[in-house]
Amino acid sequence: MIVVMKRDATEVHLDALVARLEGRGCRAHISKGEEHTIVGVIGDVRALDREQIERMAGVERTMSVLRPFKLAGRAFQPEDTVVDVNGVKIGGDCVVVMAGPCAVESRKQVLETAHAVKEAGARILRGGAFKPRSSPYSFQGLGEEGLKILAEAREQTGLPIVTEVMDPQLVPLVATYTDILQIGARSMQNYALLHAVGEIHKPVLLKRGMMSTIEELLMAAEYILSHDNEDVLLCERGIRTFEPYTRNTLDLSAVPLLQQLSHLPVIVDPSHGTGKWELVAPLSRAAVAAGADGLIIEVHPRPEEALSDGAQSLKPKRFAELMHTIDPIAAAIGKSL
Repeated sequence: MIVVMKRDATEVHLDALVARLEGRGCRAHISKGEEHTIVGVIGDVRALDREQIERMAGVERTMSVLRPFKLAGRAFQPEDTVVDVNGVKIGGDCVVVMAGPCAVESRKQVLETAHAVKEAGARILRGGAFKPRSSPYSFQGLGEEGLKILAEAREQTGLPIVTEVMDPQLVPLVATYTDILQIGARSMQNYALLHAVGEIHKPVLLKRGMMSTIEELLMAAEYILSHDNEDVLLCERGIRTFEPYTRNTLDLSAVPLLQQLSHLPVIVDPSHGTGKWELVAPLSRAAVAAGADGLIIEVHPRPEEALSDGAQSLKPKRFAELMHTIDPIAAAIGKSL
């Protein structure tokens, strides 16, 4: 249920409403907009008498919420969320590009890539210290040593970092090094992990599962938001279909659809979405044209030597060329890089 407050409602009116809701075993999620304050009611609303609530001072009306995702939905929060990551604002008027290697392989590789992507205009450095792989014999990442290398790259370049966490027990460790915690596609419905990153109160990049629906993605976000962690980024990274020519099928329709349903910023991953470096640039341009709030792109100085996902990684020169081509597209829809 949603309670819409009157324009002239005071803090006293709001406090009285919250006390009434909490007294009935519910939680109140308050969203203050330019014209109205909206109170989302979380919990068993059957204990509430809507007519009594509507008679309270400062209350304009109550509304039912039909969709299962509440905190992630626009009914609870009509205005767009802007996530601030060390001064980099995601979800506003800028298209924020995150770039870097799929996996942290060495100090030299990461520092070389970090300086290159920053020079080209990237605002955030990506890199995997812990790598979930389909084969147990594939490179699994450098672990904490990889996190230390990423932290050094941040110190040298000033770029915030985003890296994946796979285990709830590793969340405190990864959170000490990273600026954004990434939940990979394979972990999207790892509910213990979602609870853990929600409790840590750092920005979270939540990737859509390769066989997950839009609603399932938003319900996964709901787990994180339920811990009062409002800094969630939704990421479309391609879904598995019958098409064998690409690694996944990048669902660009998800961008405007998610923006209709949710106030959370939407990021697109064209690297995993296609699996082929030749397709990354055109799909990046299409994602920006579709209104994406950001991109996350894999860049490697020597993709032919990469220990993970070399086939979908851009060389720094190609990445710089891509950044030049998406700038006018962003400007055409009222955004900038």
